[in-house]
Amino acid sequence: MLGALAFSPVAAQRGTPPKDIVTIKHTTNYPQHLDFLPEMVNMLKVPAGWLVSVAASGLGKPRMLYHTPDGLYVTRRDTGDVLMLKDTDGDSKFEEIKTVVAEFKGVHGITVKDGMMYLCNNNELRRYKINPDGTLTNKEMLFNDMPSAGQHPNRTMDFGPDGKLYISIGTLCNDCKESDREAATIVQVDPQTWKRRIYASGLRNTIGFDWHPQSDELWGIDNGGDAKGDDWPPEELNQIKDGKNYGYPFAYAKREVDRSREDPAGDSKDKWVQTTEPSVMEFQAHMAPIAFQFFPAGTAFSGDALINWHGSWNRSKAVGFKVQKIHFENGKPVASEDFLTGFLKGSTRFGRPAGMAITTDGKVYISDDANGVLYLVKQN
Repeated sequence: MLGALAFSPVAAQRGTPPKDIVTIKHTTNYPQHLDFLPEMVNMLKVPAGWLVSVAASGLGKPRMLYHTPDGLYVTRRDTGDVLMLKDTDGDSKFEEIKTVVAEFKGVHGITVKDGMMYLCNNNELRRYKINPDGTLTNKEMLFNDMPSAGQHPNRTMDFGPDGKLYISIGTLCNDCKESDREAATIVQVDPQTWKRRIYASGLRNTIGFDWHPQSDELWGIDNGGDAKGDDWPPEELNQIKDGKNYGYPFAYAKREVDRSREDPAGDSKDKWVQTTEPSVMEFQAHMAPIAFQFFPAGTAFSGDALINWHGSWNRSKAVGFKVQKIHFENGKPVASEDFLTGFLKGSTRFGRPAGMAITTDGKVYISDDANGVLYLVKQN
């Protein structure tokens, strides 16, 4: 579908429309889904010295993961619940599955601190006490006024080294100037008062973020915009700093101006983006990053990070549907390489990596929300 982007007088109220007509080609292309069969695990590839296996299956649409010594917790946005999985005999497979939270519509983000579990959907943050058997009780609603979900309801969160809680709030649309200041940001929450402030802005949808285990610096992987062609804008890795703006909706990557956007009120896009933070590393457009996590201190690859690419739906040739490792040197990303591949075969796919949990001994759990499978990747 070929379209020329035009802006009405309504759009002009927020700034000056672009002078140039921008023509783009936007494709809708969903790879054909294949139901999972046990032998398909043999189609997956991992680096030398690693093994991949199925840790659990039949999980519906598992999303975010959190690993504790007592088991692995899984949020399921579509069914509005949280599962607890336990490996009772140490064979790297989860034999026991229990629902520990029900009736939390759209639950997605999950983290744990000081014996309490925190869960959120697009609007609400809740806290629960973790019992000795891993079940949850004493539900508290901490706040319920985050921006409405819009196009990106998948809130994620975690506690930083400073003890504050950080929540990613994606844009409410594909490509617009938000009316809610908290949209397209990461907010910081004070756990003493539960008041929040904008920590970083101009982030279209940074679902995956984590702190480098040596430097304590915050890094996140941002989803680029749709409907701007096969190869632009790129997905981007950012070092996320307090008070900084990362360009959305007027620019992406290393201050690359979006020529289809109107100018911001009282300024030009080209001048405005000079005040924003450029990305540190870019990736192929439309791979759709979800989880991003560093290998923790004490593991063989401490300081390197993994990215789950959920996979494209809007590119002529499908991309993503895999996990990559980002190698860091001296606290900075220098290279990327495939870590778990094989889900995508031409125009068909049998998995979409979603959530991730890396244990303190370096085991990697990956959820597939297309076929309800939980994979374990570990060293030989």
